[in-house]
Amino acid sequence: MSHLRPSPEEHNQLLQEIGPLPIKGMAWPAWIKLMAWATLAFIGFQIIRIAAGPLGQNISPMVTGSIIVCYVGLLVLARYMQISVTSITETGIQQSWLGRREIAWEEIQFVKFIPLLASKKMICFPARGRPVVFQAGTKELQIAFARISLVYRRRK
Repeated sequence: MSHLRPSPEEHNQLLQEIGPLPIKGMAWPAWIKLMAWATLAFIGFQIIRIAAGPLGQNISPMVTGSIIVCYVGLLVLARYMQISVTSITETGIQQSWLGRREIAWEEIQFVKFIPLLASKKMICFPARGRPVVFQAGTKELQIAFARISLVYRRRK
């Protein structure tokens, strides 16, 4: 499988092309983070409105507890979306998340860039193990992800 990876010369050229390293940026675009917080505020308002009204008296404590646990989980995810940073360095690609996502250049066998409307993603496929997904919330990261994907696509 190592024949699918770029040669050391191609890899060095790629690192030169994507710019001075490290490239760091927010993992999620600002508008996505704003939408996440606005949605959570709306859901929280609805939970409080229903809990304070007559319908709230008829809800089982187990259901109430489940809703609260799910809402807290969504708050935690939104917080990590807010602070998550993606970095491209000489050693590989990292992203802070609930756990640290990272992959070394030597481990990457194939890369797929997915330019969705809401977020730009890059999936890195190692020779062994699970693929690693990285988010790009800035133009610099998005351009770097596209260039990395092109170099690895030529190797197929």
